[in-house]
Amino acid sequence: MDLNTSVLNSTAVLLSWQHLYCTTTQASSYRPIEKKVAVIWFKHDLRTDDHSALISASRYNSVLPLYIFDRRIISRFSDETLELVLMALNDLKTSLKDQGSDLMIRFGGAETVIPELVSDLASHYTAGLKSVDVFVEEEVEYDLRRMIGTVEESLLNPLLSQGKPSRILLWRTPFYDIENLKELPAFYCDFENLKYSRTTPLESPVLPRLDIDLDLGTLPTFDDVKRYLDDNPQRLKVSWTSVKGVSAISILRKKKFDQGKTQSDLLVESKANEGNEVDSNFKRRKVRKLESSLFISKEGNVVGGGTHIVLNALAAYLRYLEGTSRDDWQEVHEKLRVTESRYGASFGALFGSAIFLGIVSRRRVYYEAIKYERDRNAGFLSPFGFSASSVATAADTVCSMEWYWLMALKSQVCKEGRYPVRIWRWNGHLIQFQYTVVGHEGPAILLVHGFGAFLEHYRDNLDAISGSGNRVYAITLLGFGKSEKPNIVYTEIMWAELLRDFIIDVVGEPAHVVGNSIGGYLVANLAGLWPSLAKSVVLVNTAGWVVAGKSSIQIAEERQTSCAAWLGGRLLLLYLRSRVGNIVKNCYPINKGRADDWLINEMQRAGMKDPLSNSKKSLSMLREHCNGIVIKELEAGHCPHDERPDEVNLLITEWVVTAERSLQLC
Repeated sequence: MDLNTSVLNSTAVLLSWQHLYCTTTQASSYRPIEKKVAVIWFKHDLRTDDHSALISASRYNSVLPLYIFDRRIISRFSDETLELVLMALNDLKTSLKDQGSDLMIRFGGAETVIPELVSDLASHYTAGLKSVDVFVEEEVEYDLRRMIGTVEESLLNPLLSQGKPSRILLWRTPFYDIENLKELPAFYCDFENLKYSRTTPLESPVLPRLDIDLDLGTLPTFDDVKRYLDDNPQRLKVSWTSVKGVSAISILRKKKFDQGKTQSDLLVESKANEGNEVDSNFKRRKVRKLESSLFISKEGNVVGGGTHIVLNALAAYLRYLEGTSRDDWQEVHEKLRVTESRYGASFGALFGSAIFLGIVSRRRVYYEAIKYERDRNAGFLSPFGFSASSVATAADTVCSMEWYWLMALKSQVCKEGRYPVRIWRWNGHLIQFQYTVVGHEGPAILLVHGFGAFLEHYRDNLDAISGSGNRVYAITLLGFGKSEKPNIVYTEIMWAELLRDFIIDVVGEPAHVVGNSIGGYLVANLAGLWPSLAKSVVLVNTAGWVVAGKSSIQIAEERQTSCAAWLGGRLLLLYLRSRVGNIVKNCYPINKGRADDWLINEMQRAGMKDPLSNSKKSLSMLREHCNGIVIKELEAGHCPHDERPDEVNLLITEWVVTAERSLQLC
């Protein structure tokens, strides 16, 4: 399969929202499709409410709901998220049982489990079975799209289904009535001006009774799943991947604490902790949900449970200004205050995981928010905004989530640009990255952009660097470009941990890291915190200063954004947008033609001539405090990789060759 092309075969059927909506509103008038079986493959849609595939499948003679504990999916979850998955599955199983159905549980790779299940169903229905249709929600993540494509290919084997045709049916939960993704504008403000109508969530359907004599399996415990993950024979055993369990905060605190110790103290402690590299904050723990709580744990801030629990918590959140005597709602209000690190950030903190796992759909959240707004205003919606900040926060958050999901989907189905774009999900957020390779071997190189930029800023570097026998990745950081921009407090620690996880989860091996401007600052932090991940570091007009024995990273885990800081940020954003053209051109003093309209427009979205930093002072500090450093000076501005790409490409490729030779000698 060509990894630079669509990972879904043309035989997969995408169910239109119009068809699914029709089957909902007229479900009682439809006759069952005789001798056809529908398999509902649950992944990130752990609900029966507003579930288009269940509604369409309810017309089939038999419906078999299925959840697969596939290591490629569940290994990405934190312990807290995994607990939430198990809670949601328990609720889903109960809801299905109430309708005379049930949930089948399987462990293994989807491309093995589903064909075997199709074969078992074909054997069960010895006569008259026409086909088995597998319903699966469409994904935007590269790995998940490839997984679905692999399952689809495996279903093409007629021997597995005993000659009965099987197919993948893709479905979506449409938020807007959009028929053609190609018409999606590049800017959110332009998208809002189109005023697409929003669709209405669907109620749970009535399913046919499950009358299949197959072993459905049992829902595992948390410990069962963790043992299953640990027993993975293909799990990387090398030590460098273990750093994913070591937080930046714990490393910085330890370094600060160690500064007051003698060398002998450190030696004794090192021997005592040998083999125990994982931070205690990240050790496996089993959280316990309190009986009356709406949260996964007393200490945590994540709403936990099935659809009814999440909707109950949402009702409490929306009614924050009203006050309440209910203990469960008071708990939600208290968690809201704790997590409001900046205006509106509490909603994502409380409900982000539930929405990511599909325990509730985005449009259900929007519907409930608007319904409450109408109820509190006698059925009236003001054209000037919402009357409650909680309503505005909930509605704005899910609209933003939907926008970035649509943009990610467009990048996968509508091929645009010079390089294929892939989507990776980190902490529930969508991240864009590009990958180009000549062959399948060679050193891995990660390119990290600067402030206000994006992966396309390396437009003339990818081909040239990969053409020298390297595997090159370019990423758009969270909060920039077309990657998602969640309402969180952005810190250098957060971005460094993002890069750490990208190298481990996507690149799959230590890499040479290259960063421009703030990207240089971030890759330097990465290499300092987790040195096993960085083979070498290339700083291109990096931000930050080099001061011996000092760290510029703040250790505080939570940073609060004051009203003054929020207002200042808004004013700065308006200023930058009005001046972005001149600012970008000033960064290209030698070759201003490279600061073209495309680059400037994209930046509005989201050398020694450097006008933004004191290059000579930076070089003197690097020479003084950094051993083994090699310095190259160019007649260029703040972005020499884009202003003088040929020279920078040559410097990077030569550096990687030299670094690889040095590593081989070690």
